[in-house]
Amino acid sequence: MTNAALHVARTGLDAQNERMRVIANNLANVNTTGFKRDRASFETLAYQAMTAPGAPSSADNKYATGLSLGSGVRIASTERIDTQGTLQQTENALDVAIEGNGFFQLQMPDGTTGYTRAGNFSMNAEGTLVSSDGKPLIPQIQIPEGATKITIGADGTVSATVPGSDTATELGRIETARFANPTGLESLGNNVLKETAASGAPQVGQAGIEGRGSIRQGSLEGSNVNTVEELVDMIETQRAYEVNSKMIKATDEMLQYVNQQI
Repeated sequence: MTNAALHVARTGLDAQNERMRVIANNLANVNTTGFKRDRASFETLAYQAMTAPGAPSSADNKYATGLSLGSGVRIASTERIDTQGTLQQTENALDVAIEGNGFFQLQMPDGTTGYTRAGNFSMNAEGTLVSSDGKPLIPQIQIPEGATKITIGADGTVSATVPGSDTATELGRIETARFANPTGLESLGNNVLKETAASGAPQVGQAGIEGRGSIRQGSLEGSNVNTVEELVDMIETQRAYEVNSKMIKATDEMLQYVNQQI
């Protein structure tokens, strides 16, 4: 049974190590635009039922509680916490943030659609609005050469004053997508998420209606990581790791004692 205790403690070490990795990633992205923190969820491993509750203990009696021995713990999942990050004003006309639910849509290299909360857009050589790593927005927005006074409305409408005109010209509209279960989106890195069976199909349309948040120009959504909360979780994880390490040491000492005495 002491060997079983070693195994249980080892699963605890593995689980706490993985949780620490989740916390480390949160802290590493504390200044990443549009980043959403992850939370590790634990679950028990299989139990060995030595005596089932309600099993006969004698001809006339039954066990009230039974006897079950656990086999450890593991990380069941990492859940993305999609709370709103703080909106930070940048005064850059091409910086936009979503206030509320929704995601910007990006054209991925393989032709699929990626989703992001990072609205730090810029223009490429053709005047197309693209993400920081060059992925075009969907639908594409073209900014004519020499355009000035670029404005982006709360509904995503992009307008600018183009050469030869004294009035603003509408150039297109930034549409956003929302999901029934946004935590079911899969993280791809580079601030991009992709649709999965768990997230459901995207509901695409104008910002500010049907549950989609409005767009704020000249702002970026900061990370929703709370540094103090993450540090508290880190200390808690460290203590749990130490306890499991001590369990392994204690179990090893028990095995040594048995070997020396028998």
